[in-house]
Amino acid sequence: MCRLVAITSDEYFSPIENIIALETMKEGHDGSGMGLALKGLGGEFEEFKDYPILSGICSRDGINKLDSFMDRLGFRLKYTWTPKTRPVKGIEARDYYFSRVYDYPDVFKDRPFEDKENLLLNTRLSLRKLGESDESIIVFSFYPDIITLKEVGDPLQLGTFFGLDKSSLKAKIILAQGRQNTNYAINLYACHPFFIQGYGSMTNGENTAFVPIREFLSGRGFPGYIGYNSDSEVFCHILHYTCKRLGYPLTYYKDIVTPLKQEEINARADSEAARFLKISLRPLCIDGPNCVIGFTPDGTCFMVQDAKKLRPGVVGGSKGKYGLMSEECGLDSAIPKRERSEDIFPMKFDMVIIKPGAREVTVWNQLHG
Repeated sequence: MCRLVAITSDEYFSPIENIIALETMKEGHDGSGMGLALKGLGGEFEEFKDYPILSGICSRDGINKLDSFMDRLGFRLKYTWTPKTRPVKGIEARDYYFSRVYDYPDVFKDRPFEDKENLLLNTRLSLRKLGESDESIIVFSFYPDIITLKEVGDPLQLGTFFGLDKSSLKAKIILAQGRQNTNYAINLYACHPFFIQGYGSMTNGENTAFVPIREFLSGRGFPGYIGYNSDSEVFCHILHYTCKRLGYPLTYYKDIVTPLKQEEINARADSEAARFLKISLRPLCIDGPNCVIGFTPDGTCFMVQDAKKLRPGVVGGSKGKYGLMSEECGLDSAIPKRERSEDIFPMKFDMVIIKPGAREVTVWNQLHG
């Protein structure tokens, strides 16, 4: 199993809070890797919210290839953040970790955001392909107001390695995963959280329905549905497909990944819609055990469980700051001052939704619709 820590707040906070919460749940991950995704950036990034940020890792040769490629496309570098790494035993440092802010090419500055999104996606995929054979370029995200940071190693040690305890890097939404290496070789593209065009997710569990889901998504003709170094990446892509490509409400994500029985669907006011989703998108049904935590472009955060409910998950906090985590001890670490009796342990029909700004939590029950 892995361990998950998501925190959403109305104030900026440091990713070290997520990392310390992961440390309290260390029995659930083996220190084989950590991924961070930050949204709603503060500090030096606050003034760049409208500009895309490219996050990744390069070798010395790779950074030259990246610069040449971006120059040819017309992207202009505005700002660069690199972690102030410190030597830590057991962590093999790579040449260059970065989050780089770019200005759009001149021909795209007045184009609709949808055109810009497609440009950013295609650029990220091209850079990934350019560096994939020798790992000279590894890119995790290229999008406004998003930073991703991933590496192999123990989360607490990586926090020290990246200097996050002393860094000015802060955000209002941060997802962190402590990885347990199970099904795949250690590959940074297999490390959660995953991100695509404003949507992010991470998962604890094993997606036993991975192959049919991958085949369905790969056949949609959308260039971003590739990779799948982890069987959990499809959860992020299903989220994107549901809300972005099909334009459905977030709650229908739950109906798609864990469809109800027909007699349960009949009791819903939107029974026709729920039945249509079940029939037409049956290949996207998951067969866990899985606990999925994610966010949408507007900053809504959520947690869902699969029908088996065999992976732990808890949501709690107070107005202005909430945590979505694998275990209560992680929540105790991140948000100790809360009313514990109000903690939510979502069951198989529940979708816990925290609205932007961390002001309100709702539990949407699938049976009621």
